[in-house]
Amino acid sequence: MPCKTPTSPNNSPPWAPDPPRVGQALRALRARLRENPESADLAAQEAEWLLAHVLGWPRSRLWSHAEMPLSVAQWDQLAALASRRLTGEPLAYLTGQTGFHALTLAVGPATLIPRPETELLVETALALAVPAGARVADLGTGSGAIALALAAERPHWQVVAVDRSAAALAVARANAEYLGLAGRVHCVQADWCAPLAPAGCDLIVANPPYLAADDPHLPALRHEPRSALVAGPTGLEDLARIIHEAAASLAPEGWLLLEHGWGQGQAVQDLLTAAGYRTVTGRQDFAGHDRIGLGQRPHP
Repeated sequence: MPCKTPTSPNNSPPWAPDPPRVGQALRALRARLRENPESADLAAQEAEWLLAHVLGWPRSRLWSHAEMPLSVAQWDQLAALASRRLTGEPLAYLTGQTGFHALTLAVGPATLIPRPETELLVETALALAVPAGARVADLGTGSGAIALALAAERPHWQVVAVDRSAAALAVARANAEYLGLAGRVHCVQADWCAPLAPAGCDLIVANPPYLAADDPHLPALRHEPRSALVAGPTGLEDLARIIHEAAASLAPEGWLLLEHGWGQGQAVQDLLTAAGYRTVTGRQDFAGHDRIGLGQRPHP
């Protein structure tokens, strides 16, 4: 916590009794997080998340146990997390987990943090008419969010999670183990469609990098892996490559679903159409932005 006076020998800030109590720590943490103008409006909520994380409690317990003292170690950990949050480091990296489509997933600097918009990709995939035992590939799986959400909802689907990053794939495997889905989600280190058999997939989904190298949003995303964000000069490079490669890996009635940037909807549908995909269409997110492009395998 910020303090203009020297800290005590154990490095615990002297703003409150040593050690501070839960209610005192929560109020001080909230004030500290408000120093970041980018997330000031979320300070109260984030303070609860961080304190609950340090204590290993549900958030609902914080105020009912407001007089419970923190240990010096807990206070020091909380102060360190607050300092990291003020540099812009995402809350999910501080707690090591995030929610996605009713799942709790581990995340870290090797993976993107799954966004609510990506849940639309999952919902779109679940609504498609595919075989009961569909063969599904999630390209660039990262934390495994999409693959695991699909496997959790469709126990008979055969899901392959592909990523070229060994570090990201380790996170996906750990999430699969934690969720009891390791037997139904096969993780493969490879580049896009390389490990997929010809005509072997009823469904291919991907949330690939789609930002241009000069995208103005990149500074705000500086803590997340750039390789999972930036596709190239235009932002369409990885999308175009997947559209080209996936055609050979889809079954005759197979579907390709792609998440893309909010301004890329028409460009992605044009790429799908130019590659011969059928039933090309798009889906909009809750903000009304084009977010998902999809199409069926081209005719031979």
